[in-house]
Amino acid sequence: MTVITHPSRARFYGMLMIGIGLIAVGITLFMLLNTANASSDDLSTVPAQVDFPSPDLNLTDLAGNPVSLKDYSGNVVLVNLWATWCPPCKAEMPSLETFYKNHKAEGFVLIGIDQEETLEVVEPFVAEFGLTFPIWLDENYLAQRKFNTSSLPSSYVIDRAGRVRLAWFGGISEEFLEKYVTNLIKE
Repeated sequence: MTVITHPSRARFYGMLMIGIGLIAVGITLFMLLNTANASSDDLSTVPAQVDFPSPDLNLTDLAGNPVSLKDYSGNVVLVNLWATWCPPCKAEMPSLETFYKNHKAEGFVLIGIDQEETLEVVEPFVAEFGLTFPIWLDENYLAQRKFNTSSLPSSYVIDRAGRVRLAWFGGISEEFLEKYVTNLIKE
């Protein structure tokens, strides 16, 4: 004689609750991952408030002409250290270009300083992104040493008095440029 046993009602409900719990955990993880991915589209980091004198920095532009930060005294200058191989550098270029175009008539200058790459590498990048702000070449990491950083991208905002007031380590969005730099331009 064969006896057929049925699981107890308590065991059935216990397994059902475990199943529902696993589904809830899965849905929660899915939502968290989607939220994290959505917020990563805004690549901007919050700048650090700093206060130190602008370094003496002399490099060359894309035409091979000598250039200096001193040439821009009296302007608000955003110095952006970048490289063509750097994904966050690429991602921030459209925001930098738009902000530059919108504020250059107000005494704002954006200087993009490429780190350790040659003119032959940098020129196609500048053309691809349609960059109109000044681009300088720094094949020896002089700017990184002067600003005491090894991060790319790194950006520094120099006020009209020649003081570095903001420092970004990571990408910048146009929203954060407007939020933090526009006030310095209006000072």
